[in-house]
Amino acid sequence: MEAAGDYEFAPLRIPPGTSRSAAATMLILQADTGGWELARLQLHADGTRKVILRRRSRLSYLPGPHV
Repeated sequence: MEAAGDYEFAPLRIPPGTSRSAAATMLILQADTGGWELARLQLHADGTRKVILRRRSRLSYLPGPHV
């Protein structure tokens, strides 16, 4: 098991009305360009998705997430 200090985390909020395929495409682009992986996803009653991405700290030279 690895310590949380080995990772950096980035919160994202995907607005309501965004389709599941569009949200998946956004997350795939984050993974491809920034080395991020999905740590947690919460779907709220209003349709908003709260996403927590993580990546190894040694990859911090890569770009941060953006929506």
